[in-house]
Amino acid sequence: MGLCFWVFVFGYSFSTVNADTAGGANVEGTVFIDGKAHIGKIDNDFVCATLDWWPPEKCDYGTCSWGHASLLNLDLNNKILLNAIKAFTPLKLRLGGTLQDKVIYDTEDHRLPCTHFVKNTSQLFGFTQGCLPLYRWDELNTFFKISGAVIIFGLNALSGRSIRPDGSAVGAWDSSNAESLIRYTVKKGYDISAWELGNELSGNGVGTRVAANQYAADSISLRNLVQDIYSGVEPKPQIIAPGGFFDQNWFKEFLDKTTKSLDVITHHIYNLGPGVDTHLIEKILDPSYLDGEANTFSRLQRTINSSASSATSWVGEAGGAYNSGRNLVTNAFVFSFWYLDQLGMASAYDTKTYCRQTLIGGNYGLLNTNTFVPNPDYYSALLWHRLMGRNVLSTSFSGPKKIRAYAHCAKQSQGITLLLINLDNSTTVVAKVAFNGTSTLQHKHKLHRLHRLHKYRHRHRIHRTKVIRFSEGSKTSEMEREEYHLTAKDGNLHSQTMLLNGNILTVNASGDIPPLEPLNVNSSSPITIAPFSIVFAHMPSVVLPACR
Repeated sequence: MGLCFWVFVFGYSFSTVNADTAGGANVEGTVFIDGKAHIGKIDNDFVCATLDWWPPEKCDYGTCSWGHASLLNLDLNNKILLNAIKAFTPLKLRLGGTLQDKVIYDTEDHRLPCTHFVKNTSQLFGFTQGCLPLYRWDELNTFFKISGAVIIFGLNALSGRSIRPDGSAVGAWDSSNAESLIRYTVKKGYDISAWELGNELSGNGVGTRVAANQYAADSISLRNLVQDIYSGVEPKPQIIAPGGFFDQNWFKEFLDKTTKSLDVITHHIYNLGPGVDTHLIEKILDPSYLDGEANTFSRLQRTINSSASSATSWVGEAGGAYNSGRNLVTNAFVFSFWYLDQLGMASAYDTKTYCRQTLIGGNYGLLNTNTFVPNPDYYSALLWHRLMGRNVLSTSFSGPKKIRAYAHCAKQSQGITLLLINLDNSTTVVAKVAFNGTSTLQHKHKLHRLHRLHKYRHRHRIHRTKVIRFSEGSKTSEMEREEYHLTAKDGNLHSQTMLLNGNILTVNASGDIPPLEPLNVNSSSPITIAPFSIVFAHMPSVVLPACR
């Protein structure tokens, strides 16, 4: 058991933000941050969202929640949509989903009429084959250029295959239609960051499946195709696959056979079960249930690290509850608990990008399907994008079990950013922050003197800790942190209105995204996390080796 030095930062008083603690309790806790080295490194544009193919006729459990949110019919002239994407500068958009493997591209090689998807329950995925007209591809790319979005396009991976009675899809991928689309895209000068092959065909698959060795061969074919078409173009788009649920044996074989052909391996997450489940909120508020997904991240990380592949991992699609989510749950305030916890957890396992299902469409969109008005998770995603930097810090919490804690080096500024989530309905947590002994506190005045040294037992080790108190009456105006407290309107977890530091977040009449203004708090005071609330705390005065 080695000795580890920690610096505690706290003071004598604290302020409560939007916390109605009547009948509740105030409980102390400590966030421990090891700043010696980062444990993961996310992409600068880590936050990603999806646009899907589902037509209005897509219904689940008697509810039709997709409206005109498809890539084929989405209103690209909507000001809120444009502003919502531009606010990220940039936002990654993954274009794909179940029906991508039934999409034909209306290029020169396509001789049949370009028809829309038609509902047919006897067909694979419940719909007939659909078609992407080139004029729509032009419209989409014009919009993407204006919005500044980074585009990942999911190709039809079932082209040329036949489906056996046992549900397996056999035969090599017919890349001819995809090749025509890629060549047209390059000819038009459209910027595609990555081409992804297929959707949920790995392992046991959804609807059908493709064996790992065949998928590897097809991914190599896609790589060679892209290398040829983009000859002389740099940088070339990334090759991404398989966009399915993690199956360790399948993923291992796939990685072993694509060591030099795959840039990113993608997996999907719907760990809460079907949208019809009446226990979704219970699962979201259960720390043990949330912890369960760490097993998937951990096993995937080990599988990648033990392979010869240089591929990195993304969450290519995550909606939490499958079959379009659940209204007033996966599009309400309560879902930010699950969503932000997922972003924090994925980052800690070196996931580079996390794509939320969806930007718009279904009951899990960041934007309302009909009005385009941002749902609470949109603001959670935007705050993450603006505040959480690339370097991920090892973080733990000692105190109430319903606190979730994550920390990153700050984005585009000094210091660190903490993310604290309180899943309890009545307990207000007052949190101190402890850093390992190599941290420093920077400000324009001299550091206040160290008052005492004591031992602190944490988890399975004994840490020798340094405790820093800031002397009363000292100048602390230069030592402030920025706090962003997120709560539900009227305390209703089902609310689709989020409050930031007590103020409603909503677009104005022009469709502008509201400014996200912090509270400035004295750095010497602990952080207060009200019941059922989320706090981002940017601490610019903390400098750690991992962030230099």
